[in-house]
Amino acid sequence: MELHMQEDLPGREPDYRFSLANERTFLAWIRTSLALLGGGLLVHQFGTRIEPDWLRLGLSSSFMLSAAALAVGAFRQWGRNQQAMRLDQPLPRSPTIISLAIFIATLSMITLGFLIW
Repeated sequence: MELHMQEDLPGREPDYRFSLANERTFLAWIRTSLALLGGGLLVHQFGTRIEPDWLRLGLSSSFMLSAAALAVGAFRQWGRNQQAMRLDQPLPRSPTIISLAIFIATLSMITLGFLIW
């Protein structure tokens, strides 16, 4: 997604309330991304019961990589929503939601399984 000045974008400026709501949604995704990053750091630093070490490293890396992917996905979705609002089109669906849900559920089950084991 390219960054443009507001004057360069096609369409008309949407109602500021919708733009602010879009930004709040973006910030919520970023908070989730930061939580995943923190979870990865937590697993890496304090997950000493997770053996072997490669598994702990893999889990923490997975959380951290998902944090980066979510941050990029949040920015892309924010841009797509903003463009759709400017062009009076329906808002596009986000593929990030289902991907994130599946990924978090899978990592949670793996982590829980190894903590209990």
